[in-house]
Formats: sequence, C-alpha cells, structure tokens
Amino acid sequence: MKSNGVMLHVLGLWTLSCLDASGKYLGLVGVPVLLVAWVRYAVHTALSSAILLPRRGFGLFRTRSLRGQLLRGVLMIGSTLLFFSVLKRVPLAEATAMNFMAPIFLMALAPWLLHEPHRLHRWLGVALGFSGMLLVVRPGAGLDTVGMLLGVATALTFAAFQIATRRLAGDDPLTTNYYGGLVGTVALTPLLPWVWELPALTTAQWVLLLSTGVTGAIGHGLQSAAYARTPATLLAPYSYLQILSAVALGWAVFGQLPDATTALGIACICGAGIAVALVERRLNRAMRAAPALPATARSPRPAPVPPSANCHGPRSR
Repeated sequence: MKSNGVMLHVLGLWTLSCLDASGKYLGLVGVPVLLVAWVRYAVHTALSSAILLPRRGFGLFRTRSLRGQLLRGVLMIGSTLLFFSVLKRVPLAEATAMNFMAPIFLMALAPWLLHEPHRLHRWLGVALGFSGMLLVVRPGAGLDTVGMLLGVATALTFAAFQIATRRLAGDDPLTTNYYGGLVGTVALTPLLPWVWELPALTTAQWVLLLSTGVTGAIGHGLQSAAYARTPATLLAPYSYLQILSAVALGWAVFGQLPDATTALGIACICGAGIAVALVERRLNRAMRAAPALPATARSPRPAPVPPSANCHGPRSR
C-alpha cells in the first residue's frame, strides 16, 4: 500500500510538471498569465464538480474553517500567478528548483511562525538549500533578474500556502482541493475583461490551454490519493524526483538544460530537502518505537514532528 502511495505521488508530481510546461509554452506564445490561470482553475472546478458533487452533494463544502479555506485559496492563486510569470522568464528546471526553496524557507521561519524548537539538522538543511539557490541565481547564470525575484516571491508565497494547508488538516482533502479550484475560479473571473486578448491560437494550442485544468485536476487527485495511503514523512523525499521531469520537459520541449554549476545548485537544494525529510522520518520512527513507561516514571511525551518538518504537501498550482 505504501509503495502504491509513493508511485501515485510521483505520478502526480510529474503530471503537474506537464501543467508547468504547458503554462510556460502558452505564456511564450502570448497567452496572458491570468487567463492561463483562470482556465486552469475553471476546468479543474468543472471536472471536480462533475465527479464529486453527485457523490458527495453539499457535504463536499463542509469545512471546519471557511476562513482558512478562503485564505488558502488566495495564497494558491498568488502562487500560481507568480510561478506562471516565472516560467515566462526562467527555464523550467531552474524555476522548479527555486520553488523547492519553499520548504527551506518554512523550516527557517518555523521557530517564529509556528513556535517550533530549533533543530540543528534543519538549520544545516536551510544552509545547504540556500547555498544551492545562490548557485542557481548567481551572477553570470544568464537568468532574467525579474524572473529570479519572482521565483523567490513564489517560494515565499508557496511556503505560506503550505502553512495554510497544514492548518486545514482536519478537513477532507477532496474538500480542500475543491475549495482551491473554486476560489481561484471565482476570484479570477471578474478580472477577465482586462486580459481577454488572445493571440491567434491553433487548435492544438487551444487544446493545450484547456488541458491545464485536466492535468491540474489529475495531478492533485493523484497526490490526494497518495497522501490518503502513505504518511507524508515517507512521501517527502520522493517529492524532489519532480526535478527529473522538469529537466526532461525543459530539454524536450524548450531545448533548455541547466549548466554544470546550476545543476550543482539544484542538487544542493534537493539534497537539503531529502536529507531533512529522512532525518525527520527517522525521528518519527524512534518516537513511535519508544516503549511506554509506567505512569509514575513517565517523562513528558515528546512532541510529534511538527508540520514544517514534512512540508512537502500538495502543490499549489
């Protein structure tokens, strides 16, 4: 069952890489970023409604925190618009790598945002990940300056999105995913008159535009199924396999490959996240395996590993 969850998780991430590649291509041919995002959310919401509402009814809207769902939806919109803007300016692999800084940022901010204790291995992971980012965005790398700044903003927004998602852990994941698409569709629809200027798209490009909602729905559906079957601590290290699909699609579709120094930076970012995830998983196992002590001699129970340690949750796009 756990191996099935890992497979679903990786397939979901690779499907979302196809969404990223589609968004990049559409931006390069002149489709406004806001319109790409709206189509992605609208088609996703339509598909989810057709599949889930007949089975769940209005129970699909039941949530413990409507305010939290709305906040998560707004952060999801911001992350999507920022990342699609990054993709217009930065190669797919580098953009994906910068987005992987979100867990690193969250680990760095967790002691103040989530009141978590300082842990040496997390700070070492933060240092390694940040060093990797400096290699990716170094002077002379040939990356667009605005694109790099947008990439950092995307990672910070995605970190906030992950916090909002973790605070909704008590809700059904299908409900949370549905609200994300619905909030995106409703919020972006009033803005369409200001961006509805399309270049002359071919039939294949129209199909690609509509496919963003399909790949988004499938990708998030696969991830939800993965997290329902497998603990997040087990899935976290495999999240970084997405960089393989990003590099492959960047080369196959756009003819872009990272140079040696950039590849080293990407490896540092991914290595930092994988190492921290593996250490946290080992700590979780050790706490679960610790024998129970008699009530008279029992020391305070160790706190479970907090959300920021396993903040490789569902993607925001």
